[in-house]
Formats: sequence, C-alpha cells, structure tokens
Amino acid sequence: MNDRQEMDGDFQLTPVPADLETGDLLGTLGSPEEQGPEAQFCVFRSGRERFCLPVLEVEEVVNWPTVTMLPLGPPYLRGIFNLRGTIVALIDIAITEGRRPGLLPRYVVVASLRGDGQREHVRIGIAADEVVGTYLVTPDAMLEQAPENVPHCIGMLRHDDRLALLIDLRRLLEVFPGPVI
Repeated sequence: MNDRQEMDGDFQLTPVPADLETGDLLGTLGSPEEQGPEAQFCVFRSGRERFCLPVLEVEEVVNWPTVTMLPLGPPYLRGIFNLRGTIVALIDIAITEGRRPGLLPRYVVVASLRGDGQREHVRIGIAADEVVGTYLVTPDAMLEQAPENVPHCIGMLRHDDRLALLIDLRRLLEVFPGPVI
C-alpha cells in the first residue's frame, strides 16, 4: 500500500449542502468560546524520549540528509546539511542517552526561531528517530512542570496516554549551542 492510499483511508470529508451559506456553516462549528483555545504540536521521538514543538516553530520534517561533519565539534552536533541552499546545523538531543554511534536517526525536524530585533532568525535541525504526528490539544493536556534534568524543556504534553517533553527553542540553543551559520 502506498502513502496516498494510507492517507485516503484516514482522511474523510463530510459533505456540505451546496445551498448552505457561510454564516450557517460557521454556526455549525460552534463559537470559539465553546471550542476553547487549542494549540497544535509536532510530536517526535529522539532516543527513548518523546519531544514536541509547537507546529508554528516547525518548518518541516525531512528524511535523514547527507551530513557534513564538523571537526572538533561537540558530540551532540551531528554536523551541518544543505536544505535547498540554506546551511542548517544538526543537533542530536538524544546524545545524553548514549545513543549507539553507528545508529543514525531517520528524520530531521527543522525548527525555526524567529528573531526579535536583537537576535537574528535561527534555523536548527533536530535529529529524530520517529515522527509520531501532530496533535491539536487543549490547555488541560499541557503540564507546566518538566523534569529538572532536561533544561531545554519547559513542560509536558499529554497525548495518546503518553507524555512528550515540550522543547523551548531558546533554551535548546543555550544547552546545545550550534554554529551560527
């Protein structure tokens, strides 16, 4: 079965009558107060842990690219790679778990930290063994505490009866400083 067939099986459209007006269609969705504020997160596994990032910080997920190693770089810095003409630093946040040296991750989650006047726009690649998916969650699925031994995380997300550590990109770049490219 190919990817297109799998997607068609999971994705279902509900027919809407052609004479339904926009106001009526919006009324069937319910008011924003009834729906509550929701946020969407990309969940991925790196090593034994699940991590997540807000989808607005994720530019894309790519298959493992050709990586150029950097001599004398820290162990967590896997190297750099070319993403359509842009050089992106690739870090492995699972390195603290003692990932076997010969075992390569399968994906790269390309995250983007927008500049704030004093800092420039930063793009970073995070090594991932598995991309679990994207989840639309309500605030009650978020836990504000994070393990103390994971300084780049600011909370946890509850999904599918599992927990994913919520990454703060600013803290991630402080804990795992990569080359500025």
